[in-house]
Amino acid sequence: MSFIRRTYDWVLHWADTKWAVVALLIHAFAESSFFPIPPDVLLIACCLGAVKKSFKFAAICTIGSVLGAMVGYCIGHFAWLTADGEFTSFAGFFFKYVFSEEAYYSVKEKYDLYNFWVVFTAGFTPLPYKVITITAGVFNINFIMFVIASVISRGMRFFLIGWMIWKFGPPIKIFIDKYFNMLALAFTVLLIGSFIVLKYVV
Repeated sequence: MSFIRRTYDWVLHWADTKWAVVALLIHAFAESSFFPIPPDVLLIACCLGAVKKSFKFAAICTIGSVLGAMVGYCIGHFAWLTADGEFTSFAGFFFKYVFSEEAYYSVKEKYDLYNFWVVFTAGFTPLPYKVITITAGVFNINFIMFVIASVISRGMRFFLIGWMIWKFGPPIKIFIDKYFNMLALAFTVLLIGSFIVLKYVV
């Protein structure tokens, strides 16, 4: 836990430097494929430091995250399995340090039933996005659909944060820290539920 806390504090300190924008882009990029700390923490800090630029920061965060998602997809597609269908040593590294083999097979089951919604849900909610980006490549889901789902979900997540800070200012940080995960999950349930209702009603 102390390591995670030190990493968290290290991420936040970039918001007070002239490299904040670059750090945000790199952080969002890295988090989509291997880095453990969500980019939201740095995005919030950047927005609070310059509220009028909140949407700019949200856009940068979205671009970095989607580009990182593409790299994660390529990792899964090209470096995960051998020609014989066995896990590579690279895959073994991720099973040991990033996510478990059980999580891998759990995601595979979800992809058998859903494609777009798996990517969208992980991109918008607190689910570990790197698990989805890599396994999407492993299971060779449609790349264009993957990118579209990533742009929509990550954009909605980061622009929602940017808008809340732009609208309400610094006090909203406490609210975001405390309730964002719950709000994200609730919004996703409502959104998916609305499509289900439309499917059976229209």
